[in-house]
Parts: sequence; C-alpha cells; structure tokens
Amino acid sequence: MARIVIVEDDRDIRELIALILEEDGHTSVATATGPEALQECGHAVPDLVLLDISLPGELSGLEVCRRLRGDERLAPVPIMLLTARARSSDVEAGYDAGANDYLVKPFSPGELLRRIEDLLGPSAG
Repeated sequence: MARIVIVEDDRDIRELIALILEEDGHTSVATATGPEALQECGHAVPDLVLLDISLPGELSGLEVCRRLRGDERLAPVPIMLLTARARSSDVEAGYDAGANDYLVKPFSPGELLRRIEDLLGPSAG
C-alpha cells in the first residue's frame, strides 16, 4: 500500500480523506499548510501527494506543486490537486504547475480511490 501526504487546510476534509485512504489500506500523513507539506515530503518521500490549491499563508497549493516538481528527489512523485476551483483556467493552471491529476470537490470516495489507483498503478490498490 502507498504512503500518501494529504495537504488540506479544512480539518474535516483532511480527516475524511485520511479515513478513506486508511480503509483502502494506505497510510497517510496529513498537513494543513504548504510549508508543512514540503517539510513532510522532504523528510520521507511519499508515493503520492493529495494537494489542495487554496492553502493558508504565503504558499498556495500551486506553489507547493511547483516546488515539489523542482526538487530532484520529489519530482517523480505523483500529485493530485483536490480543489473546489473548477474553471478551465484553474484546471489549466494546475496542470501547468506540474499536477498529474485534478479532482474537483465535492468528490466521491470511489472516484478519489479510482484516481489514486490510476496514478499509483494497480499494485498499490
């Protein structure tokens, strides 16, 4: 199973995602800010990052995504953006920042897990 970093400032959503992942056999580390996410990913390279775009403070999710892509060790890690931003310009900005996938909130647990499996490959799920 995969080790997944969740970057979500909303505690309820963060806990729900962690529960969904746990029930599917994954382990997760939950963070609420961009700096926490970068620190956690730098500490132990995850198998996947689930990243909200709207984060508190100076580092948006898009900037976190760019920084992960700019780090040689972390660049290969798949990144899925989870966000309420659904405009085509937002989606395009997400992919331009280096995201592998873009999932708009609200989403179903089944859709989240299917997308995770697509990113990680069938052996992870």
